[in-house]
Amino acid sequence: MVEFDPVRLITRVASRQDRGAFAELFQHYAPRVKSMMMRRGASADRADDLAQETLLRLWRKAGQFDPRRANASAWVFAIARNVSVDLARRDGRAAAWLLEQDDTEEYDQDQPDQHLILAEREEIVRSTMAKLTDEQLHVIRLSFFDGLAHSEISEVLGIPLGTVKSRIRLALQRLRDGLGDLR
Repeated sequence: MVEFDPVRLITRVASRQDRGAFAELFQHYAPRVKSMMMRRGASADRADDLAQETLLRLWRKAGQFDPRRANASAWVFAIARNVSVDLARRDGRAAAWLLEQDDTEEYDQDQPDQHLILAEREEIVRSTMAKLTDEQLHVIRLSFFDGLAHSEISEVLGIPLGTVKSRIRLALQRLRDGLGDLR
């Protein structure tokens, strides 16, 4: 029996679009990605979709894999987290998380002024998020949207733990400053 070597398999997918290598990668990683997504709260069907999309991106982006920058598993799981964030963003869940209101505050959806207030708040959140650096935005997404621990972010991005913590701290301070009016 041949030992599972994801670097060799990804290289074969990248260089020859080797379907057999892709099938081995799919068989190995799809259940693991699905399990990760379910631990993060996705339904079984949603987790299946996320796993399939992750492996499709692996197929398309195999040529971008650099084993000197990350190990194969970290790269695949980073793709999975990005897929999850992308789909959540499309579904609007990320914005809903940022705009979440205190349970005691209710809005009458039939009131036009309430729609205006929500639209204004959404614009404030968007403009504040846009002021974050790409590095800060990435660690915020990984931490708060994907639920990764700081050490996991450090491993996925290949940066020191202290850098991760600094980026999160600075990003949160910028968000607090920009969102102060929403409290």
